[in-house]
Amino acid sequence: MEMEVNPYAAPQSHVLRSPSSQDETIREEHIKTEASIKSVGFLFYLGALILLAVSVSVAASFTRGNSTGILFLGLIGVLFAFGIGATAYGLRRLRSWARISTIILSSIALVIGLMNLSAGIVIHIYILSMMLGKKARFIMTPEYQQIIAATPHVKYKTSIVVKVLLALLLILLVGIAAAAFFNK
Repeated sequence: MEMEVNPYAAPQSHVLRSPSSQDETIREEHIKTEASIKSVGFLFYLGALILLAVSVSVAASFTRGNSTGILFLGLIGVLFAFGIGATAYGLRRLRSWARISTIILSSIALVIGLMNLSAGIVIHIYILSMMLGKKARFIMTPEYQQIIAATPHVKYKTSIVVKVLLALLLILLVGIAAAAFFNK
């Protein structure tokens, strides 16, 4: 029994996927995790900046006649802040070495958070679960760097809800800082 040919049917063909469309598919599958890793890098930059400011002020208190232990503590904090800043740099550029240092730093922060029962516990559990996952491991490889280079037009689109929430958080933080500054 032979199949009838429909003269009005659309032509059938086998389309081969080009490497670029395969790269696009891979990038679109991983773009949320890529954006999350870069966001963690931003948080690490912020943490490094805060730690640097606190450490410099602690070290500066040594000049007011305090013990050398205070100076040592301040200098250790400065070095630790530079280490966090270097990790943030690596995360923002998706370097494989930054994944390892992020796991170490988040583990340390998690232990400290558990001792203090701080709210940062949830954040560091999320960071650790993401960094230990298969997607983050792949994203921070040279192969994925080549995919990024081949697909510069694929971008992560932040939803309007997230943008509004971030704006509200920024306004709240500025308000708290202003209240603390003016209530001295």
